[in-house]
Formats: sequence, structure tokens, C-alpha cells
Amino acid sequence: MNTSLYVTPAAPVTLPESNPARDSVDLLRQILQVQQEQLHLMKVQMAAQDHVARCRAFLQRWEHEYPDLGAVCKQALPLLERAYVHLLHEMAEQMNTMEADEVCDEFWLNEFIDRYGMRLTQLGNIVSQIAPLAEAANSISGDGGS
Repeated sequence: MNTSLYVTPAAPVTLPESNPARDSVDLLRQILQVQQEQLHLMKVQMAAQDHVARCRAFLQRWEHEYPDLGAVCKQALPLLERAYVHLLHEMAEQMNTMEADEVCDEFWLNEFIDRYGMRLTQLGNIVSQIAPLAEAANSISGDGGS
């Protein structure tokens, strides 16, 4: 089974005349458009990452029903932080008194996690919720926030 394959030459392709000045202007316009889009995206990203601004807006939104929320958070934060640091210190001291083979004991590890795990996690979450509100209250009242 032999077949013949015939190839005809392609018609010559003519390219349009290029105008370097017009091409440069078009390219510069495209670059400017991309830079404007990047700037817009960066502004949106910065606004999304400004947690203090969101907390400020949160405090201002609820200001009529809870006018002293920011001040109460500012007062509570040092006490919560102190309780959190005390718990961390207590946990670290407990670890420092243990021997290496005791730490690997499953019963001891379960007791350790039961004693410190839940309290430490929940207290840390509470501090991380109150701290930005206290910082936002500082910036609203002009006491020198960020």
C-alpha cells in the first residue's frame, strides 16, 4: 500500500506594515492599564488586611447599643493577658520539672492536655478577639493606637 503525498507550497503571507510609534504607544497603554489594575488590587488587599479598621467599624456600628464596648475591652485586656501569661508560665514550669521518659507517658500526656490544652486555647482565642477591639478603641479615642 503505497500512497503518494503531494505538498503544495503555501501562499506567501503578507504582514501588515508595522508602525513602531503606534506599537509603542499601544504597548505603553497596556502597561499603564495593567499597573492601574495592580494598584486597585493592592488597595483592596490592604483594606482587607487592615484588621484594626474593621474593628473600628465594628465598634462604631454598635456604638449606640454598647457605647463603652471599646473602653471595657481596653480595661479587660491586661487582666486577660495576665491570666494567659500566668497559665503559660505554669505550663512551662510543669514541663521543666518532668523527666524525658515521663513526658512520653501516654497517661501523663493526656492529663497534661486535659489540664492545659483547652484552657490555654480558649484563653488565647479570647485574648486574640479582645486585643484588636482594644487597639481600635485606642485609635478612636486618640490615645495613640497605630
